[in-house]
Amino acid sequence: MSEASPAKAYAIHLGVIALLFVLSFVLPDYYHGLLARILVLAVFAMGYNLLFGYVGLLSLGHAMFFAAGLYGAGLAVIQLGWNVPLAFAAGIACGAVLALVIGLLALRTTGVAFMIVTMMFAQVFYLLILYFAVWTGGDQGQVVPQPARVLDLGATSLDLTNPTVRYMSALTLFSLVLMITLAIVRSRHGRVLVAIRENEERTKMLGYDTFSNKLAAVVVSGAICAASGAAYALLFGYIGSSFASVQYSILPLLWVLLGGAATTLGPLIGTLFMYYVIDITSGYTSAYLLIVGIALILLVLFFPKGILGSLRQRWLGWLP
Repeated sequence: MSEASPAKAYAIHLGVIALLFVLSFVLPDYYHGLLARILVLAVFAMGYNLLFGYVGLLSLGHAMFFAAGLYGAGLAVIQLGWNVPLAFAAGIACGAVLALVIGLLALRTTGVAFMIVTMMFAQVFYLLILYFAVWTGGDQGQVVPQPARVLDLGATSLDLTNPTVRYMSALTLFSLVLMITLAIVRSRHGRVLVAIRENEERTKMLGYDTFSNKLAAVVVSGAICAASGAAYALLFGYIGSSFASVQYSILPLLWVLLGGAATTLGPLIGTLFMYYVIDITSGYTSAYLLIVGIALILLVLFFPKGILGSLRQRWLGWLP
């Protein structure tokens, strides 16, 4: 990397945040809601990207971390009557603790075995949600009451059901996670994670504790995904078992591959691309999935490392 690369990296990330902030003043209400949802789910993809893109661990169980945050925050409001900050913190804590337990067990395996083990844990978590339907709502899910989705700031309050407040809340979460992720991947720990991805045995020979570094990555990844789930419950007011299904674990993988694995902005690009392609094509034909499939095939052919990954390989080598 060149000496100017850190400044360029932080500048482009701050520029993206500034652009998203300006868009809040020019977009109509419909796109406010759509882009707020995209930003929250991009956080989910960023959590996944930290483990898959930078550590090289393919997980098919990240939906359980998203759902842990979703139900942790949602049930804290519905069942316990907690306020928004406490419920959000509870959601993140649930995801982090679950990630720690799963990481201690799943990291005893590698490769395809790791993928299968995480998928099995995710399926167990999904079935538990269905089994305890009395509290979780099962297949039908539950609606988070609108009066409970108000952030009390003492002299004033913020209604998270308001489109502008919801968008700004989603942007705040996205911005924090984006800068945290950037700091992690540029840190010594981030370099170790990349070294593990490239050659774990050689990294061990250099004296690094690869298990501890991978476990830390799993916990941080799980906490980020849980933060996305908690924000989804509080901003959009719904919790449901479909968010814990194994199929929902495939979505962040797809978004990361589209945007570019091991790029900090790739998850946003991939999520944005997928959502808008579906949104636009579904307005013209009921066979929109066919058009989406063709677009994805063309994207893979011409951008094999994802949009940002291919741009970094060809022209922007300083991108993190």
